[in-house]
Amino acid sequence: MRSFFIAVLFVVVSATTFAQNPALGEFYGVVNTTQGAFTLVVRITDTTGTLVGSLEALEQAPGQMIPLAAVQADNSSLSFSVPAIGASYQGEWSASADRWTGIFTQQIQFPLELQRGTPPGLAIIEGMDGDWHGILKRNEVDLRLVLHVKTDARGTLVTFDSPDLSSFGLPVAGFTRAGSAVSFSVPAGQSQFNGSVAEDGAAMTGAWTRQGQEDVTVQFIRANPSAMPQAQARPQLPQPPFNYHVEEIVFENSQADGVTLAGTLTVPHGKGPFPAAVLISGSGAQDRDETLFGHKPFAVLADHLTRNGVVVLRYDDRGFAESTGDHDTATSADFATDANAALHYLTQRVEIDQDAIGFIGHSEGAMIAPLAAIESDHIAYIIMLAGPGTSTRQLIETQRRLLGVSTGVTIAELDGGEPVVQAINDAVIASTDQTDAEARVRAVLTPNALAALGVPFDQLELRVQLYTRAWNRYFLKYDPRPVLAQLKMPVLALNGTLDLQVPADENLTAIMAALSTNSDATAIKLEGLNHLFQTAPTGALGEYPDITETFAPAALDAIIDWVSARFF
Repeated sequence: MRSFFIAVLFVVVSATTFAQNPALGEFYGVVNTTQGAFTLVVRITDTTGTLVGSLEALEQAPGQMIPLAAVQADNSSLSFSVPAIGASYQGEWSASADRWTGIFTQQIQFPLELQRGTPPGLAIIEGMDGDWHGILKRNEVDLRLVLHVKTDARGTLVTFDSPDLSSFGLPVAGFTRAGSAVSFSVPAGQSQFNGSVAEDGAAMTGAWTRQGQEDVTVQFIRANPSAMPQAQARPQLPQPPFNYHVEEIVFENSQADGVTLAGTLTVPHGKGPFPAAVLISGSGAQDRDETLFGHKPFAVLADHLTRNGVVVLRYDDRGFAESTGDHDTATSADFATDANAALHYLTQRVEIDQDAIGFIGHSEGAMIAPLAAIESDHIAYIIMLAGPGTSTRQLIETQRRLLGVSTGVTIAELDGGEPVVQAINDAVIASTDQTDAEARVRAVLTPNALAALGVPFDQLELRVQLYTRAWNRYFLKYDPRPVLAQLKMPVLALNGTLDLQVPADENLTAIMAALSTNSDATAIKLEGLNHLFQTAPTGALGEYPDITETFAPAALDAIIDWVSARFF
């Protein structure tokens, strides 16, 4: 559910350099994604044999910097990875064109030419700077729209947020003003606005247009800078000093080449041995705190467990943040080997009760935990937080409808795209390998099929990649029930009644049916909690960042009470 994100990259790494290394200097290029076109600027300099560089995403994260890793540059090739955003680049040098031609990878592959020089400036639009807030009403659902306009030395940059669709920093195209008339488009949403600015400059009103839908009148109000909202408070975020020991660790996955996992171990003060838990994050590249929308649920969960006598190990996903490896080509089965590597690390610690080590997984992590457990003799318990019990195909098809309705999509629109979605899923499930999957999905995605999904035809190949990548092929073919049926250790399954991503009733029922021969299996449905275990109004995605609570105390207590009853 994440939108495409590129941040600024700052590099201080060792690499072989040459007097005339073509990687030195400033380059720019455009990545065309499913969310729009993003301008990237790469700057590399040589400081006495060490390459120092940065990559800036002008639309989404101007001025921000995060590290690169595994940088290699010579007279013919340039490569680097970006662990903090799970991305990488590989390019070849063309001396005649004075540019790098290659591939930028972030889950899927995007062609990227890096041309030497400074990106061209932007037009200056007078009198429009500020943050403009509007509401788009679709089928009785209010969707917030935010337009950010900022003019600097480069010109006027305009980006767009749709908080209720969890989309932020989207590129805006064709932003113009002629007198009072204003227009712009948001390619990611295939939407166009045509309106006029009020005489006092405080508002603009016009028609919001999207193909296949009726025009809607939207009014944007320019926010007063002094009244701009501050960063949301996260009162549950643990703050030092802690009443337990915190240790930064690294450990190897001996089953996977090049995978070194970095994490945090929290150990209660006092005399052990203590029960322990490995936290396993949900889908997408996640850091050890499972950071989402400014929340750090795993930091909160680890703090609560450790304060109550449980050792906790949480770690960055492979190929992300401080962990190494390739996240883009990994499947849930690969991530299960990472979880077992974390388990193996805990078995080497003398302060841990070796008969009381468990997995606690959230969302996809609750699918990975059983996969890892059936390959190990050391797991004493499993806690599934919003984990799947139905087939994953059924899960994503149900999820599509629930999330669609919550964001104003009509039943007719959902029904119109349903045959295409099912045909894509059929194609992926029937495929034997990557090449076969691509051919099958490409055959499904005719112009009419793409139109039914609301996808432009020029995104065909990007969509083929997205639907057929290794993770998706494994996920769509997976059924958790045969794996759950093999679990003999105690299992707790928790879910919230407002979870729109893993609906509680059907999944808890399926989990308990699969665990029917397990003598210690418990399912708890928590009233009013969403997929992140926050107390929520409706469970809609757009509520996640607005809720100050990170992890409902009722859920935290249910977890520790269940563990304490069995291992203390």
